[in-house]
Amino acid sequence: MAESRLQPVALKEWAVAIEALRAGRQILIMRKGGIHEETRDFHIESESFYLYPTYEHQKKQWIKPDHQYQLDLTLEGWSTEDTEVEVQCYAELIEDILIEDQEQLNKLSELHLWTDTFAEERLKWKRTKPLHVMLLRVYELDEPIKLPIIPSYIGCKSWIQLDSSTIHTASRKPVLSDDMFDRAVIQIKNALKG
Repeated sequence: MAESRLQPVALKEWAVAIEALRAGRQILIMRKGGIHEETRDFHIESESFYLYPTYEHQKKQWIKPDHQYQLDLTLEGWSTEDTEVEVQCYAELIEDILIEDQEQLNKLSELHLWTDTFAEERLKWKRTKPLHVMLLRVYELDEPIKLPIIPSYIGCKSWIQLDSSTIHTASRKPVLSDDMFDRAVIQIKNALKG
């Protein structure tokens, strides 16, 4: 589905994972879909999208110990009463790798911030459906964009249409150089072959 010029697409993701992507510490995210997805399954709705940070479901026990401080940082100043959200990143989907079993998933363990237990739970949820491991080329916006939190953004769904026509004017730069990004992709591919 092409990105609408009037309503840009965003993928909702934990704020701590977006921070890891923004800092270039990882290039992948894992998806099975949100509880309120229309089809109950995860589908790629756009191959380029903004990353919309979520805070409510982040849990320290699901983050590896050396990344837990980042979770604390994302929660500083956050409140369930917030009326705005700050969008800092844009992403392009480079590849959607379907993971069918625990052995494949274990090969990626060192390449993301989630604990093995959490990754395993994501794989087991909706057991008949594969886990999407999305390799993302991430761009940091030169100026973060503050958006009002509207009802259509709320709930356990993966994709949202952003209600903003000015977000397209946001200039951005890649968080990793071409060479560093290519090396990160090769590392993931080699890990899966291993």
